[in-house]
Amino acid sequence: MQTPATAFLKAKGIPYTEHSYEYVEHGGTAVSAESLGAPEHEVVKTLVMQDERALPLIVLMHGDRKVSTKNLARQAGRKSIEPCRPEVAQRHTGYQVGGTSPFGLRKPLPIFMEKSIGALASVYINGGRRGFLVRLKTGDLVAVLKPQIVEGSLED
Repeated sequence: MQTPATAFLKAKGIPYTEHSYEYVEHGGTAVSAESLGAPEHEVVKTLVMQDERALPLIVLMHGDRKVSTKNLARQAGRKSIEPCRPEVAQRHTGYQVGGTSPFGLRKPLPIFMEKSIGALASVYINGGRRGFLVRLKTGDLVAVLKPQIVEGSLED
């Protein structure tokens, strides 16, 4: 299925595989990991947050971890960071919450990635709609998104 995310990956020549699962409202990465038989640590969630000036940013985090907004704000040089409301996140990204991908965003946004994600050979990440992940090499993810690396995870 073509989404802005898969169109972006194809245009960049990034190889990926498509993985569909039954989306569960508020099920999070536990549902997708279980249905795909993948470790939740390798399922990367795309979180839309905003700083104290309501400027949006994307955070890529392991599915089994939470973001320390204090650590993230400090490393990103912001006063504070908090999650965006769903309707605000959708306006910034063009994606429905639960289907947000860091690829093919409506407009370029700063992207921050948890450092330990870089140690994984490959990751599952949202492909641009609910119930749809793409799997790609972590090196390709980093090369195409050029995220700022941060250490801001908390054990879930």
